[in-house]
Amino acid sequence: MRALFMIAGKVPRKEKRTFMYRFFIEAGQKSGNVLHITGEDVNHIRNVLRMRPGEQIEAVDEDRSVSLCRISQILPDEILADILETEEADTELQNAITLYMGLPKGDKMELIIQKAVELGVGRIVPVSMKRSIVKLDAKKAKARVARWQAIAQAAAKQSKRSIIPEVGEVKSFGEALQEAEALDVLLFPYENALDVSFTKKTIREIGDDQSIGVFIGPEGGFDSREVEAAEEAGAKILTLGRRILRTETAAISMLSILMYELEK
Repeated sequence: MRALFMIAGKVPRKEKRTFMYRFFIEAGQKSGNVLHITGEDVNHIRNVLRMRPGEQIEAVDEDRSVSLCRISQILPDEILADILETEEADTELQNAITLYMGLPKGDKMELIIQKAVELGVGRIVPVSMKRSIVKLDAKKAKARVARWQAIAQAAAKQSKRSIIPEVGEVKSFGEALQEAEALDVLLFPYENALDVSFTKKTIREIGDDQSIGVFIGPEGGFDSREVEAAEEAGAKILTLGRRILRTETAAISMLSILMYELEK
């Protein structure tokens, strides 16, 4: 028979709200205590989610405040909602993380972006590396980035982020490394690195609010000259264990480790 116990004097945790769909808004969409939803979100709320007046949603401002809203009217090109209460969002890591992702083949980048956003990354930069199989011209790159940005936005809504992580333009390895040198910490998981204790020590020494850059290689891994250049730029060469990980697994594993260590 299962017994239930109550600890005397223990204050219960604040009860979480029932799941609500989250939308990102701009300052001009608020008018007093009324929220004006326009654009693609109108179709999503009305035709995809099939929501009705009286149902509640969350709206995130550019200043990262979250408003609890109740839909009052559903019009052909606009949805009105009453703002019930507003509070500061608390779903972001203190550390800004940028993922420099070696271009993978197929649709792997879509999975990586989705999971990276769920795990708290702040920015994703696609990088054309020496062993990248995929080569994108300017036109294809622009279309891919637009697609990837839409995936980042959808993942941010689903995972209750208070920002939409940016998917940057495709850069060469040299361009990405030069940009990343401005960050506080550079992490470079590499299949030939061996000392897992160094990996643990490096990650645990990351300070609050330090900016972090993570480089992940494509399917063929990093070229030796890329590793040398990263070391010269001050990157920490890490191992993620004794097994060889696929590029998407390496990205998810590295970000999962960071989330675990940095979450407050």
